[in-house]
Amino acid sequence: MIEFVDASEGARIKVVGVGGGGGNAVNTMIAAGLPGVDFIAANTDAQALRANLSPVKVQLGEQLTRGLGAGGNPSVGKNAAEEDVERLREHL
Repeated sequence: MIEFVDASEGARIKVVGVGGGGGNAVNTMIAAGLPGVDFIAANTDAQALRANLSPVKVQLGEQLTRGLGAGGNPSVGKNAAEEDVERLREHL
């Protein structure tokens, strides 16, 4: 038997969309009206981040990429995330 429990005071769900693909996923979930979820978008691309529907936005690697994308380079993305790890922690 399945028992449903009111989780209004239980776990908090946060979805973090990273990069272009993650941002698109967050936009889709927000547009679908997914309830009870806090959304965060993180991206090196400042223009893509501004266009994202997420109420919480974290620009990664502002000094490293100067607001441009990582160009699909995982090393650039990793370094950008490390540059702003404390800002990410604040939102998690």
